Amino acid sequence: MRRTFWILRGREAIRRFQHSCTDCRRWKSRPVVPKMADLPAARQRLCKPVFYSTGTDCFGPFQVKLGRRLEKRWGIIFKCLTTRAVHLDILNNLSTDSFLMAFRRFIARRGTPSEIFSDQGTNFRGGEGELHEAFKDLSPDLQAQLAGQKVSFHFNPPASPHFGGVWEREIRSVKTALYTTVGAQPVAEEVLRTVFIEVEGILNSKPLGYVSSDVTDLDPVTPNLLLMGRLDGSLPQVVYPESEILCKRQWRHSQVLSDHFWSSYIRHYLPSLQVRQKWHTSPADLKENVVVMLVDPQLPRALWPIGRVIKVHTSADGHVRSAEVEIKGKTYTRPVARLVALPAIPDSGPTTDPVQKV
Repeated sequence: MRRTFWILRGREAIRRFQHSCTDCRRWKSRPVVPKMADLPAARQRLCKPVFYSTGTDCFGPFQVKLGRRLEKRWGIIFKCLTTRAVHLDILNNLSTDSFLMAFRRFIARRGTPSEIFSDQGTNFRGGEGELHEAFKDLSPDLQAQLAGQKVSFHFNPPASPHFGGVWEREIRSVKTALYTTVGAQPVAEEVLRTVFIEVEGILNSKPLGYVSSDVTDLDPVTPNLLLMGRLDGSLPQVVYPESEILCKRQWRHSQVLSDHFWSSYIRHYLPSLQVRQKWHTSPADLKENVVVMLVDPQLPRALWPIGRVIKVHTSADGHVRSAEVEIKGKTYTRPVARLVALPAIPDSGPTTDPVQKV
């Protein structure tokens, strides 16, 4: 055709047609991710206790030796979303009971959190349901007294690990330390538990932000400043002279350490959290009744299901970051990063509804 005719603005016409073609959009379009949001309120609980806002997730499995047999164990991480402190524990399985027992151990050692963030794991969902039912069975007087200590659970949309990137990135650090120390060989359960606690101490000694090479600069801020009152748990405690009356000045010493942590945190570390590494643009938000295609990495693109948006979820900054999609009578909640918008279906099209095709 190009040997015979000269098409004016041919490439522009082809691109315009491809933009409105349903099949072309289905095979070439990618999800449109909104601009990265500001820091959520859970990341800015300043001057609050450690683990006030906590994110949790499970990882593994790891093989342990019990006599002559091998069994699997999983790890669970509780991470403070503000101070970046980490708490690690071992689960015998991924059931609701195992999670609740680990959650009780966490509360006994670290205190009761105000809010818990996690994915849509069945153990987390089941644990939230069990705690809710147990609270409903209490007497009205006990409910009124314990209402202030009630833990609120917040669940991320399915198939959206980037919603919990704070603790997902920490899981990578935990796995790196475990594979470097233990490797793939099965070890005794007591050895694995000891290594978990050692890794927890290493992560809590990690400085927040940039560490200067100048010895005259102040010590870096670490989560251990709030957990232990020291930069590193392996260092010896401070030796005070006998003339110091510790019983009258211990509270001042602890308060000075806490104030030092928060002042350094606000001055040096908090401004670095707002840097946007990606998702800088602000595309048009997803709207209801839009035909979308669900991204499924486990299936080829030709088998990705197609549905219609029936409800959008707006975040605090006004952008749509997740939506409910109806496919063959079923409703799925997915993040916008997993949805590919397709052109509107013309009314004069075929009688077969393409929304129901998969």
